[in-house]
Amino acid sequence: MTERLTPQQPADLAKRMARWSAYACVLAVVVIMLGAWTRLVDAGLGCPDWPGCYGFLTVPQSENSIAIANARFPETPVDVAKGWPEMIHRYAAGILGLVVFGLAATAVRHRRSGLPVKLPLFIAAFILLQGGFGAWTVTLKLWPQVVALHLLGGFTTLSLLLLLTLRLRKRAALGPDRAPAGSASLSRFRPWLYAGLMLIIMQIALGGWTAANYAAVACTDLPTCQGQWWPEGMDFRHGFDVTQQVGPNYLGGQLTADGRVAIHVTHRLGAMIVLGYFLILLGLLWRYRGNSNLDRSIALVAAALTLQIALGLANVWLHIPLSVAVAHNAMGAGLLLSMVHLIWRHHQLPQTETSPATHTTTINREVTA
Repeated sequence: MTERLTPQQPADLAKRMARWSAYACVLAVVVIMLGAWTRLVDAGLGCPDWPGCYGFLTVPQSENSIAIANARFPETPVDVAKGWPEMIHRYAAGILGLVVFGLAATAVRHRRSGLPVKLPLFIAAFILLQGGFGAWTVTLKLWPQVVALHLLGGFTTLSLLLLLTLRLRKRAALGPDRAPAGSASLSRFRPWLYAGLMLIIMQIALGGWTAANYAAVACTDLPTCQGQWWPEGMDFRHGFDVTQQVGPNYLGGQLTADGRVAIHVTHRLGAMIVLGYFLILLGLLWRYRGNSNLDRSIALVAAALTLQIALGLANVWLHIPLSVAVAHNAMGAGLLLSMVHLIWRHHQLPQTETSPATHTTTINREVTA
């Protein structure tokens, strides 16, 4: 049975759900940062089992608990300093899961009130999949394929939560969306915006692969790598071998130095491609924005991209300091969110009549230049 709501109640409910969904977004960013922290302090196997730690709900610390833990897992003796980062990450992920399940349950309970239902249910299902990847990350001993997919899944969860927040806020607005007037010129940019989103996702995936294979320190100089513009001996076949076997302990990585250099250089090239693409795209969007009120969304993407590039450079120059490396992960999430928000805002622009063919041709030529 579903509750019968007054006309005002669905909007109020959507507003409350939007607030909780926004909280979930913040929590998802925290989980991503904690995951980076756990990986950077080499604590990915701080607890050899899942979801507990050596069979306990917390990291064993007393002499008796440590003795029991070491007896259970003699091959991985307790290291309290590495156990806590792993468990804190799991606690935060668990809280995020509870919030998401609460949103899904609320949406189902009030499914006749016009609230989004499919999206929160999908996010809840995806959270369960993420939990599975979290377990496999430990049980498969940081197998790079699982680690990279787990990281990419975290960014996917965050993007879906932002989309849910935006939909709920629109539902809470009570009435038609008061979007500013768009233009035919802006409507032509939609495929280019999606292409930009795909480039960001691919770069995040490259970053995940770089982290999973401990390739961030393969090049310690800029703009060259090991003193060369194109290092000799880079092993791309080995570096991007996705058939690595399950079994070895991948803590610290198993790739050769040449394979890691290939990954690192590819990640750098990806960053240059993303930067060049967005310099053109954002410049054109700014030029044709008119009175669309996309100024802030465009500026937000530009600011996030600038900070992300700066943090990436600082990572190399300063040799991967913990705070900068964690911030680099967080700003990757910020760049993705800003791009999702820009696409959302672009979709809210009303359709307008097509401009003359000559003007359209000019726009397309500038975009493809």
